[in-house]
Amino acid sequence: MDVERSFLSSGQSSEPPAAPATIATRTVSYSDVDAPLTGVLVWNEAQPRPKPGVLLIHGGAGLDQHARDQAHRYAELGYTVLACDMYGDGIAGDRARVMACLTALRDNPALLVRRGQAGLTALADCPEVSGNLAAIGFCFGGMAALALARSGADVGAVVSIHGSLTTNKPAEPGAVTAKVLICHGASDPHIPMADVVAFADEMSRADADWQLNIYGQAMHGFTHKHAAPGAVPGVAYDRTADERSFDATRTFLAGTHEQG
Repeated sequence: MDVERSFLSSGQSSEPPAAPATIATRTVSYSDVDAPLTGVLVWNEAQPRPKPGVLLIHGGAGLDQHARDQAHRYAELGYTVLACDMYGDGIAGDRARVMACLTALRDNPALLVRRGQAGLTALADCPEVSGNLAAIGFCFGGMAALALARSGADVGAVVSIHGSLTTNKPAEPGAVTAKVLICHGASDPHIPMADVVAFADEMSRADADWQLNIYGQAMHGFTHKHAAPGAVPGVAYDRTADERSFDATRTFLAGTHEQG
């Protein structure tokens, strides 16, 4: 059964039920110019045909367990997911090097887009992937996903979940061809409502197809189940916002990201 049909149908169906998910993974090595990168491809082996691809972009810590867990979550929906590497080999786990890399990418939108585009190319080259691509990012990854959208990258859908919305290279009118979904916590002190309003104005000026979900009481990082309460100011897991943002993304992809 097509993933979209399973999402959108109601009542009885004459089609057989979907096979149980059998999640497989493999390492994908690729590069951005001279930067070696290593991602993890995740897909459901119970669906043997190539499936639409999702580039899953990690948060500020790098390709960590949160990103891997999210990749599994979307693979279980029937997508082939590349949890990509935005930093390069040997960076994750070294705080000083992570911060230097994050800052360099944040402050250089062209580099940020090129690094994300390297991940899209690696994803598209995987035989488990059909031609349809989307990008989903968390925190820093949300910023990176939006940079791809602003650049006019060839993706059908872009989702930013508790991601940064500001940029020093705003979208030009007509540049954003992907449909865009923002999932934001109303109590996120790291992304104030002024940034949300500015982003809305930017997308409207760009004539983009965009939508915004705001979750009451949710703080930054609301999908991080293992975030220790109070460990990082302004960051907290919120089960309701996590589940609602996942449901919103699932429905958004179903409506914008055609299955082959």
